[in-house]
Amino acid sequence: MGQFILSIDIGTSACKVAIFDRKGIVIASVNEGYPVYYPKPGYIEQKPDEWWEATCKGIKKVLEKGNVTPDQIVGVGVDGQSWSAIAIDKEGKVLFNNPIWMDTRANDICIRLNQEIGADQIFSVAGNPLQPSYSTAKIRWYQESYPEQYKKIDKILQSNSYIVYKMTNMASQEKSQGYGLHCFHLQKGIWDKEMASSLGIPMSFLPDIYDCHDVVGGVSDECARQTGLLAGTPVVAGGLDAACGTLGAGVYANGQTQEQGGQAGGMSICTDLYTASPKLICSFHVIPDKWLLQGGTTGGGGALRWFEGTFGDYERELAKTKDSSSFALLDELAEQIAPGSDGMIFLPYLAGERSPIWDPDSKGVYYGIDFNKSKAHFVRSLLEGVGFSLLHNLEEAEAVGAHAQMLRAMGGAANSRLWTQIKADITGRRIEVPSSDTATTLGAAILAGMGIGWYTSYEEAVKETVKVTRVHEPDMKKHEIYQKNYQTYRRLYEDLKETMHKK
Repeated sequence: MGQFILSIDIGTSACKVAIFDRKGIVIASVNEGYPVYYPKPGYIEQKPDEWWEATCKGIKKVLEKGNVTPDQIVGVGVDGQSWSAIAIDKEGKVLFNNPIWMDTRANDICIRLNQEIGADQIFSVAGNPLQPSYSTAKIRWYQESYPEQYKKIDKILQSNSYIVYKMTNMASQEKSQGYGLHCFHLQKGIWDKEMASSLGIPMSFLPDIYDCHDVVGGVSDECARQTGLLAGTPVVAGGLDAACGTLGAGVYANGQTQEQGGQAGGMSICTDLYTASPKLICSFHVIPDKWLLQGGTTGGGGALRWFEGTFGDYERELAKTKDSSSFALLDELAEQIAPGSDGMIFLPYLAGERSPIWDPDSKGVYYGIDFNKSKAHFVRSLLEGVGFSLLHNLEEAEAVGAHAQMLRAMGGAANSRLWTQIKADITGRRIEVPSSDTATTLGAAILAGMGIGWYTSYEEAVKETVKVTRVHEPDMKKHEIYQKNYQTYRRLYEDLKETMHKK
């Protein structure tokens, strides 16, 4: 009888549940979707209880789909989206909807705290600027907006630690998600009591800190009843989705780099030494004693998803008559247009922007529209605009000494050969593509495998499980073409910034 790891990924649009064997082969995988709510401008939130409902459904379905019995599951790994602030009371009840990583409602709170405490002082501890998308300001927003409910808070959890809590009844905070809280000392990996006090965050809210592969507890009887898992099955702390995806893409050593093509875009450079930049994102890797210098953008694969949902009616209907998808048909459109999109440029700031400009008021822009432009130009320039945002982050990383020579692509966008080649040509870097759709859940599974002793090292785990499926070499002639558009891309934001900020 085989033994398997169950992996849970709490993404922005859906929960993915997968079962892996020791070789990293997917036995079965299912997706369970849930809504994103937009109650007001700048408010983008989800309901953690709906994550849990989707998780329970997904686990039952994947066990059935894979013909796997509960006793064959020997460990559970969980990863999740960044910068949650899930407030629970002593009974584990969620007190507020969770503002997700795109939410900017706490911008004024950030401005005030940066002035009162000092932005440099905060950065010296947290290694990250205090911005509204992080967990810190969301906690203060709860306090100022709902003071009576705030008094009921027992613990603040991240997306993955909330699922771990629902499975084990144990509150935890693993290191890779610690960077969302600016009272987490990013060099030492501990809570900084003095900064917590300055930020007005009670230490009682902060769970014990775990390494990402640490076993937090076993599946509880209640979880077993809801999911069909065996009570006592080990559950590890898990980690940040981007960090798990980085591991699942095979990035575990200094200088190796992941290129992210999920809902969000960006990159993660693995470093042996703590390297922070106020323009980028720094976190612990899910691997002990490693850090990730990250670029995180709002307009990754989600930009194309927005375009397809808004302008892709024809492609959706056409896909029904072909053995294809609407996204593949949009790729075919974009291929009709030469690199550079005949001067058309897209700024992918569809929910403001995170790194490196950190501007919640920035807006998405199409520039260069004229009577000669077609729908194909709009698609191609969107793909290129996301590539420019990747290059912008890579350049900021180089400025602080973190160099990415080759990228490992992951996420749904990596399934597009065209988009991946565009990114290679824009950045001038070789891109390798492992099994992109499973990189994140595989990373979480590797953590569980380390926790239960399946693997003796992360190097062994990666060599055992990660296989490159294709390679994209940059075309340097096209790279030169893209450089002109990239310079315009950079100028456009600077020229339009003042207009974007007008209310």
